[in-house]
Amino acid sequence: MENHHKGERTLLTMLVSAVRSVTHLLWMAVTVIPYTLAILLASALGLRQSIVYRIAAAWLSLSVSGARVILGIHTHVSGMDNLPLGAKSPAVLLVKHQSTFETFLMPAIMPHPLAYVFKKELLYVPFFGWSIGRLDMIHIDRSLRTQAFKRVVAQGKERLAQGVWIIMFPEGTRIERGQKGVYETSGTRLAVQTGAPVIPIAVTSGKCWPRRAFLKTPGVVEVSVGKPIPSIGRHHKELMQEVEDWIEAEMRRLDPEAYH
Repeated sequence: MENHHKGERTLLTMLVSAVRSVTHLLWMAVTVIPYTLAILLASALGLRQSIVYRIAAAWLSLSVSGARVILGIHTHVSGMDNLPLGAKSPAVLLVKHQSTFETFLMPAIMPHPLAYVFKKELLYVPFFGWSIGRLDMIHIDRSLRTQAFKRVVAQGKERLAQGVWIIMFPEGTRIERGQKGVYETSGTRLAVQTGAPVIPIAVTSGKCWPRRAFLKTPGVVEVSVGKPIPSIGRHHKELMQEVEDWIEAEMRRLDPEAYH
């Protein structure tokens, strides 16, 4: 009898999660349309890039708020006092990547506009891709590695000089909770070439919003912002190893049950 009740509770929990997940997906699908139209209009009118970015960031904040209200996913952020001060202070953010959630979350919480480095294929995604195509992001062709990195450096220098922070996921793709991907050095190479400090960031989004999973579950996503790591005079591989060591140690501290 007890096992029967447990089975019923599990089934009910899954049903509630499915309803919540569908509702949030519909919420995002409906709200992205007017914001995309606003971005396209603002861009067509030649409004400042800062205004276009604020429209996009408003939708991302709305998506994060929707996740809190609809999915029960809350966030706890620590270490924000580690971020550089000053309107033009440069930074390269290197973030643990477990799900789509942190892609939405980072622009919503950061005090500077962000420029993502992303694969050009995302430009073809309806509405979402059309929006990011109008922003000062850095899209690259991964099949052209040398040219792609030159583009990252050239545009990265421009963005950093404007007070825009560069954000990258060094593992390149979403990684299963409790796992570690290969940390590529593009982010630290950019930091070394521009002299910008590196900010390592750990995010436990996989607890609530698993990679490639439709069902999301309520809980708290921990975000830990590390202290700036100077890049001047460093070798990019050594610098990335320091970033990797900090992020992975912090992930184990924030989400110990995932690493048993």
